[in-house]
Amino acid sequence: MDKEQRWIKQIQTNASESAANALVSKYYKEIYAFCFKQTLNQDLSLDLTQEIFISTLQSIHTYDKKRASFRTWLYRLAANKIVDYYRSKTYRYTQFSQPIEDREIVDEHDLVLSLEYKEDVEQVNAIVNNLESSSQQIMRLNLFGDYTLKEIAEMESIPVSTVKTRYYAALRKIRKEMEV
Repeated sequence: MDKEQRWIKQIQTNASESAANALVSKYYKEIYAFCFKQTLNQDLSLDLTQEIFISTLQSIHTYDKKRASFRTWLYRLAANKIVDYYRSKTYRYTQFSQPIEDREIVDEHDLVLSLEYKEDVEQVNAIVNNLESSSQQIMRLNLFGDYTLKEIAEMESIPVSTVKTRYYAALRKIRKEMEV
């Protein structure tokens, strides 16, 4: 049994704090980066990452290594948490109350490029937020989690053809709305 599975077992059976800390430490930067790519907001990404790990540890008793790797299961929880955030009233309120000038700049070296990139990511996120949840999940895992369509099909327990259909339909919608 590898270290990760040993930690999971210790958390599931003994609620081991040291095992939980080790597991969180292993994936923290990766999940934070996944959140940051979608929000471009450091504080929000930290909050979402914390919420993801709290949810993970609260529901770790449902994890089954026969169905998916822990990493796959964790990303699925993370993608769901981000979809939930973008559906929330908090997100909608923030969008109307915060002017773009007040937002943090990712790349201080090239302000114009950074703003354009941020606006593009925000526009793509806004479009993805309006998709049905299954398509949102696929787009977020592919665009921001760098999962292949085949891996997403395995994670979601649906045929690759279904993932491809939803992915390409969503991509067409994003392209169409970005052109307007």
